[in-house]
Amino acid sequence: MNQQEYLSKNQERFLNELLDWLRIPSISADSKFASDVHKAAEFVADKLRLAGADNVAVEQTEGYPIVYGEKMVDPNKPTVLVYGHYDVQPSVPDELWETPAFEPTIRDGNIYARGACDDKGQAYMHVKAFEMMMATDTLACNVKFMIEGEEEVGSTHLGYYVKENKDKLAADVVLISDTGMIANDIPSIDTGLRGLSYVEVEVTGPNIDLHSGTYGGAVANPINVLCDMISSLHDENRHITIPGFYDQVEIVSDEDRAEMAKTPFDLEEYKKGLEVNDVMGEAGYSTIERTGIRPTLDVNGIWGGYIGEGAKTVLPSKAYAKISMRLVPNQKSADISDLFQRHFESIAPKAVKVKVTLHHGGEAAVTPTNSKAYRAASKAMEATFGKKPIPTRGGGSIPIVALFEEVLGLKTVLMGFGLDSDAIHSPNEKYGIFNFYKGIETIPYFFKYFGEEE
Repeated sequence: MNQQEYLSKNQERFLNELLDWLRIPSISADSKFASDVHKAAEFVADKLRLAGADNVAVEQTEGYPIVYGEKMVDPNKPTVLVYGHYDVQPSVPDELWETPAFEPTIRDGNIYARGACDDKGQAYMHVKAFEMMMATDTLACNVKFMIEGEEEVGSTHLGYYVKENKDKLAADVVLISDTGMIANDIPSIDTGLRGLSYVEVEVTGPNIDLHSGTYGGAVANPINVLCDMISSLHDENRHITIPGFYDQVEIVSDEDRAEMAKTPFDLEEYKKGLEVNDVMGEAGYSTIERTGIRPTLDVNGIWGGYIGEGAKTVLPSKAYAKISMRLVPNQKSADISDLFQRHFESIAPKAVKVKVTLHHGGEAAVTPTNSKAYRAASKAMEATFGKKPIPTRGGGSIPIVALFEEVLGLKTVLMGFGLDSDAIHSPNEKYGIFNFYKGIETIPYFFKYFGEEE
């Protein structure tokens, strides 16, 4: 039986297994779901064992466990280190989901569930592609799996694990499917990721909530102050005003910008899909450039005071916000976090106290398009899509990619099959069944071409 026959025979089982995995609410950011995160790790470890992997283990860390497995077919063959993650983002606000986040539902050829695309659906493609290669005796390279449970909260303990297990993780390339492509008929490969600095700010005014009639206008309102402070972080051109923020930003050449402009992109369709009348961003840059080669600063959440039903006229004691900054090559997350903290504290009026908590960060990464691994990925996608993929820059962050290069000396291939419309991190996240099967079909070609090419 060849690979295509095996996939055709088993695709319904593959899908049902993924649906079972998606039913596990493995939310790493919320300790209430700790047992589910562990359950999700055990699930994928069992599937690796059944697929034929050796030395499969759920390896404990001070945080959530890392699932490891391997198959070494020939010491003379190259080794591919497959990375993925089984933890998912919180599902809130749950009321905005058309169907419950952890009751996966298939509609219009899509799987709707938290983690469907990011990253259970894409990680599971590798498990099933491995099963298919094992069953058809076509595994062309050695393979090691490292599937973690803390990607959505910064991969802190994976960093320690990688440094402590350099020999075990030795490989020739890292292969990740946690990114996307332009469209189902326009395959692409991300050749870069932005870095990340994630902070939380707290503004405190009076020591308790106060009556807004008795004290309003006389005492600082932390929500008002916080809004003013956040607003000041951009100027009228949407340029970030933190001193030193752009000092290390890599300037992309006019030639490279011209190449980026060739990427198929319909601004009107983009706006229509998001139901917005216009786009907004840093002046002087296109939408593709704003999300690929420029740094950003965005409020991810803001709260304080009374938000329940009806009215409660209080002047709140505290206000909070979570803020993320996407970074580009040469910007260091620790430096940017420090710049943010010093600036935010400096612009606070004396009427309030400010606390900045640094959560997690990661570095930007760029992968070469002239490497053996990139050529193998390009040929693999061309084999299954019928056209050569376009190299693109991704706007998201996978902080561990830079660490793989620093500690293991390995470049990463970002061969993702998601779409921008998959609503990752949002209500009604989805992943196309077409994309799921196409990934399973394509991954073995990467192994084939990576094993062959000199």
